[in-house]
Amino acid sequence: MSATRAFFRSVTAALALGASFGAAQAQGYPAKPISLIVPFSAGGGVDATARLLTAKLGELLKQPVVIENVAGAAGTIGTQKVARSPADGYTLLFAVASPLNVAPLVAPSAVRYDTFKDFMPIATVGTSPFVLIGKATLPARTAAELIQLAKAQPGKLNFGTDGVGTSLHITAEMFKQRAGIDIVHVPYKSGPQVLTDVAGGQVDLAVLPLTLAQPFIKDGKVKAFGVTSLARSPSAPAIPALAETPELKGLEMDSWLGVLAPAGTPAVVTAAWVAALDATLKDPEIARKLGEIAVKPQLIAGPAFAEYLAKERKAIAGVVQTAGIKAE
Repeated sequence: MSATRAFFRSVTAALALGASFGAAQAQGYPAKPISLIVPFSAGGGVDATARLLTAKLGELLKQPVVIENVAGAAGTIGTQKVARSPADGYTLLFAVASPLNVAPLVAPSAVRYDTFKDFMPIATVGTSPFVLIGKATLPARTAAELIQLAKAQPGKLNFGTDGVGTSLHITAEMFKQRAGIDIVHVPYKSGPQVLTDVAGGQVDLAVLPLTLAQPFIKDGKVKAFGVTSLARSPSAPAIPALAETPELKGLEMDSWLGVLAPAGTPAVVTAAWVAALDATLKDPEIARKLGEIAVKPQLIAGPAFAEYLAKERKAIAGVVQTAGIKAE
């Protein structure tokens, strides 16, 4: 199923659930504050996105939605906490791909949950692209020229990411495989460290979240070769999509952000959340604020979200197998 078809199907489903708030409240949900687990530290991009939504969600659900940051082990600790929580709608997960579709492939012995058995996907709230950047002194100006440069000197260029087996690493390896080039991975502990070293010329290239790299791109401290979404980002329309380059046609690896519940959560609860998320994302002020951090509001709900996760897992598995990535 294409992302567009999934999106419209999801919106239609959400609109059909217009009475969800009343139905849920008639059954007593929610009767107390709801804990939304963010499996990363406060202040990061995932946390910032979640915090933009909680006030409106609480208003619609008529109970506070409280962020709880449970960081550690690339997001798997907080994710496991939700997997082991009661399926009553009072402990939910606000997640991205890393703990759900990357960690189980690159560090399976460290993961104590099954993404497809232990969770019920509720809905995505948006997508945000990554961006391929390079140091300002690189002679290449476009992705096509960068590929030519790398092919002319295999193994000489390097790229930084926030660690082995992360979403950024997977995306960079996908770029390498599609382009047919040999560049060397330099793992760091965080994205900001990578960005600083690319700007300083210590690292040639990096794949980073667009929202993180955008200020450095605007100031000319680094070059932007392309975003990883199929189309250009509304927040940075001057930066081409990598998919515009013939060798990279069809390349797509957006970072989605979404809400999941423990498996077995009652349908009336998940329906109420889909409707609340739909209404929240349609709020013009919230949509504007999401755009400021390079998040494109997008609701993919229920079965369509589950299909999206399965498709993503398959794509990531192919990259991991080909590259032989292991974080253990």
